[in-house]
Amino acid sequence: MKYEETRKRRKTMIVLDVRLDNFFAFKNFHVNFTYPKKIVGSSISEEHLPNHPNFRYKKVNVFFGANASGKTTFGLALMKIFNFIDKKNFDYITGIVCDREKEASFVLDMASSNNVFYRVSCNVAPCFEGKYSADNIKVEIRKVNIATRDSYESCADKIENLDFVPAENYVEELERIEALAWLFEYPPDGRRILSLPNKDEKFRSVLENILKSLDPSIKEVRISQDADKAYVIHLRDKSIILQDSQPLDTGLLSSGTKAGVEVANIVSSLMQGHNSFYYCDEKFSYIHSDIEKALLSLMIEFIGPYDQLFFTTHNTDILDMNLPKHTFTFLRKDVNDTEYPITCIEASSILKRSTDSLRNAVENDLFSSVPSVELIYAIADFVNEG
Repeated sequence: MKYEETRKRRKTMIVLDVRLDNFFAFKNFHVNFTYPKKIVGSSISEEHLPNHPNFRYKKVNVFFGANASGKTTFGLALMKIFNFIDKKNFDYITGIVCDREKEASFVLDMASSNNVFYRVSCNVAPCFEGKYSADNIKVEIRKVNIATRDSYESCADKIENLDFVPAENYVEELERIEALAWLFEYPPDGRRILSLPNKDEKFRSVLENILKSLDPSIKEVRISQDADKAYVIHLRDKSIILQDSQPLDTGLLSSGTKAGVEVANIVSSLMQGHNSFYYCDEKFSYIHSDIEKALLSLMIEFIGPYDQLFFTTHNTDILDMNLPKHTFTFLRKDVNDTEYPITCIEASSILKRSTDSLRNAVENDLFSSVPSVELIYAIADFVNEG
């Protein structure tokens, strides 16, 4: 494919397994992004480390779940952890501790493009008063080389039995891990603040095609000649300037078209290989289902050898796409379960046969992910009660 010619060689990291405890609403939370058996004729090719056919990981992860089930906060937790690892600043993770009087922890298994298996373990000690300090933070980085015939399970066993001497402090310990490359896109909290590349013709082309699909009144998109990291959207009789780090608060674009700007950022980055980990969270609430499916298909087409795409949605039409069942994970939240308030169910753990219908399973709520509507219908009773 042509896009492969533009890919940059960069160090990448694949997320394989995540455990969270006492971050946001997650408690004793566990999710795994590997799968045990090769799938013949899969629509997603080479879901394994290059030259390591037994080391299988999910390149595409589609999250379903009711509102407030944890889809967005899971991505936010990962983003905070990534920033903590990258910038060595513990404020990123202490800021998301749910109960400061209890220990918080995460364990992250990853594999790098250098064929190294990492396990990052972090414990945050309770802080009963005042601010957290470096003394509250304990980090352990364990790593082993991935042999040709290794699988995720065999490397996990090696890590468990590894002799290990941690560094004296968490900053030095984090120096032992390779760099991460990620892109997170979330629904805006208030005004949209733009993140745009500088004079990127490929991004401009992607942006123009997406926006024109969403809004037929858009004639073209041009790179601004007057400012860096700026693009001009030309409508029939008006122009709109998109400027990096500035809010997108124009009333001339629909909500779906505004979301299209951020989706274009993901598509362009995947196409050019700027990152390796992508989290696209509910960017299609105002976009037609057919366009959402087309854009997800395009993102999957551009996934590189070491890339991962995480995609959250409420659109059940996505279930009809020709994707492996292990692609789909369903999150559910039970506020009455104090030990496991948020859990996840992998579709492939329930639907074992190739003929099993994912849509039928969801419609029959086999994953316990359908939102409760009893309280909504109960509003009608207020009239009678009054």
